[in-house]
Amino acid sequence: MESTFNVKEFLIALRKRLPLIIIVTLLFVALSGIVSYTMMKPIYQASTQILVNQKITNSLQSNDLNIDANIQLVETYNIIIKSPAILSEVIEELELKESVSDLDKSITVSSEENAQILTLEVEDASMERAVLIANTTASVFQAKIKTLMNVDNVNILAPAIVPVDPEPVKPDPLFNMAIGAIIGFMLGTGLAILVEQMNTTIRKEEDIEEITGLQVLGIVSNVPGSKEYKRTTNINEKKELIADVDAEKIKGVSNPKIGGSY
Repeated sequence: MESTFNVKEFLIALRKRLPLIIIVTLLFVALSGIVSYTMMKPIYQASTQILVNQKITNSLQSNDLNIDANIQLVETYNIIIKSPAILSEVIEELELKESVSDLDKSITVSSEENAQILTLEVEDASMERAVLIANTTASVFQAKIKTLMNVDNVNILAPAIVPVDPEPVKPDPLFNMAIGAIIGFMLGTGLAILVEQMNTTIRKEEDIEEITGLQVLGIVSNVPGSKEYKRTTNINEKKELIADVDAEKIKGVSNPKIGGSY
């Protein structure tokens, strides 16, 4: 079965509509840049590191058991930090307007593999406010864990600080413009293909064969200077017509009617 998709014709169509593709791509890049720089609110991030000390109570405890116990403990603490018991106290202490679920969305807790360090990251529209929430959450967690787990093995390793020249982590204008370029190129290509498919102008004999289903037997080529030839022919025809009219007049004068009155 013959394939209806011709790669060569597809590339020729794209090359023919290349200005359209470039215009759409540049339009989306410019639109992404304008939205990123003027409409999107900058988001700052503050991070605090928390050290979890696992005390060894049995001298015969193997290293493998210690690693497994530490991983489980870090995962448990990871959940406790974002629990309502901690976040509700942070909201009350800082007199925040957010709910527990809203504050939970702005906080991310992660840990490295086989490490006893938790990294608490807070995103907010204000750098100072993000630092305050991060440090307060770490402090509340350190205090509450003593009663929740009946242990005292949490220390704040590196509190969050306000940098001299804070840079927002969101939005990333260059990244957004790159995404805009990709989307614009794809839409421009699709639009070019659509325009090419909607164009029903017959441009070559293959188009006639495709529409009629008949084979083309001959082609009438363009005649160079056909307009000049047509104009010259019209002038000659007019001259001949005038000459015939003059001849008819002369013939009428030289042959007067018989029996006519004067």
